[in-house]
Amino acid sequence: MNLEMKNYVIGLDYGTDSVRAVLIDAENGQELASNVSHYKRWKNKQYCDASINQFRQHPLDHIEGLEITIQNVVKESKVDPSLIKGICIDTTGSSPVPVTKDGTPLALTKGFEENPNAMMVLWKDHTAINEANEINELAVSWGGEDVTKYVGGIYSSEWFWAKILHIARQDEAVRNAAHTWMEHCDLMTYLLIDDKDLKTFKRSRCAAGHKAMWHADWNGLPPVEFLEKLHPYLAQLRGNLYDETYTSDLSAGKLSQEWADRLGLSTDTIIAVGTFDAHSGAVGAKIEENTLVRVMGTSTCDILVGSYDEVGTKTVRGICGQVDGSVIPGFIGLEAGQSAFGDLLAWYKELLMWPTEHLLGSSSLLNETQKEQLREEFSDKLIVELTKEAEKIPVSESLPIALDWINGRRTPDANQEVKSAISNLSLGTKAPHIFKALVNAICFGAKKIVDRFEEEGVKIDSVIGIGGVARKSPFIMQTLANVLNKPIKIAASDQTPALGAAIYAAVAAEIYPNVIEASQKIGSDFDGEYFPQTDKVEAYHKLLLAYEQLSAFADPTIKISQNEFSL
Repeated sequence: MNLEMKNYVIGLDYGTDSVRAVLIDAENGQELASNVSHYKRWKNKQYCDASINQFRQHPLDHIEGLEITIQNVVKESKVDPSLIKGICIDTTGSSPVPVTKDGTPLALTKGFEENPNAMMVLWKDHTAINEANEINELAVSWGGEDVTKYVGGIYSSEWFWAKILHIARQDEAVRNAAHTWMEHCDLMTYLLIDDKDLKTFKRSRCAAGHKAMWHADWNGLPPVEFLEKLHPYLAQLRGNLYDETYTSDLSAGKLSQEWADRLGLSTDTIIAVGTFDAHSGAVGAKIEENTLVRVMGTSTCDILVGSYDEVGTKTVRGICGQVDGSVIPGFIGLEAGQSAFGDLLAWYKELLMWPTEHLLGSSSLLNETQKEQLREEFSDKLIVELTKEAEKIPVSESLPIALDWINGRRTPDANQEVKSAISNLSLGTKAPHIFKALVNAICFGAKKIVDRFEEEGVKIDSVIGIGGVARKSPFIMQTLANVLNKPIKIAASDQTPALGAAIYAAVAAEIYPNVIEASQKIGSDFDGEYFPQTDKVEAYHKLLLAYEQLSAFADPTIKISQNEFSL
């Protein structure tokens, strides 16, 4: 194909710590350029308070990151801007943002520049636990249909309505100034397009269905009567939100002149409807029916797609939703996940680094340059060395048992009030033993998700791992294969969610007729596979039973059969 006749697309992937853009050849999936921008305010822990699980991000981090990354990939690739046909944005979620009547993020308006309640309420913010509990109680008692039934029957503090309700009660100024709220993926998409009519703007189906209880059974968002019982503001807000939702294979509009000038692109560039990172990651990994895609980073999202015949109107208990078209149009997208995966290991690393961070600074034995070099060396080598030593510990050895609930439990059965725990410690327990226990814990949490899907009649034939953990930690992936007792393929792309976003962009720009064809053509290949080690599967099963015992002790709502107590 002549170079001038080629088509290119950009996928923009917003993670917890950074945003990354990839520029893709739409013919073969080749990555011509990529760029990453870290959020500088977030890195400085601005607007956050971990002691109360408050995690907020300033929209400027995301706007600046968008401009930097796209400018850089366009410049690096040297592609003619007129040949860049589409952009799609994926983000974390639920991460809602309050906005004014003209769609301006509230934090960008006078008087709200430094107000945490005017910021993006990040997915991992759990300040709305009480509000989520209230929503769950009302859902089964208000006299109408249970609006939580398509989100696993339990509404989470990580999600849209709970977060908005919490801030509406906490901050009258924000409540009065916020005309409406937008999910992160919708806000960034709206920012780029030329049509600024908020009422007709195409909101993301996956965000609305999985996090805001949008469903065709009750003609969209939860009824006004239900929301009014929670707070009059929510009932008023519903009228300023949306009725229809749209899948990410569709165009949300064309790039505005302002942003075309800022990015060095054409106003003919199509901007696709926004999506969530896990859903685009599954598309980038060539998800098929009955394939579980595990997006593994700070947390995990577990994505499946099922046919209407298989899923239909059946509801799956304790997951993060089942939504028509949320991953691939024409299929039901199902989502589950863990509130902490990499975050659990990051917490342990930070714990072990405490002496280095706090005592090294007061030492008179080293100069400042040596101190900083030592900090960096310890930080770089800590997890590597823990992994080497943990791999040497036999599975049969008496190990600590840990829970992966360091940031609450997402699925199965969302409960952000539960805490992590460690048992079976002794004087012989060393740092690598605890590290191994934490790795086991995140794998056992994954196993409980797989078990729930299969118990509910959703078949899982194969597993695909994507994300930083999947690509960089053979130890964790081998442990996961042993615990799940299933082989796990690893997507080759380092930027699978961004690649998936680019696939959506290629369909929205009409380069491909549908997501399945585009995904198979330009989705990620696989560069590794982990198989269960038969000699270790039974040993991990025994440890899993101990994990279940500890789970039941830490959370009395969990019931396990008596025969599981015989190890």
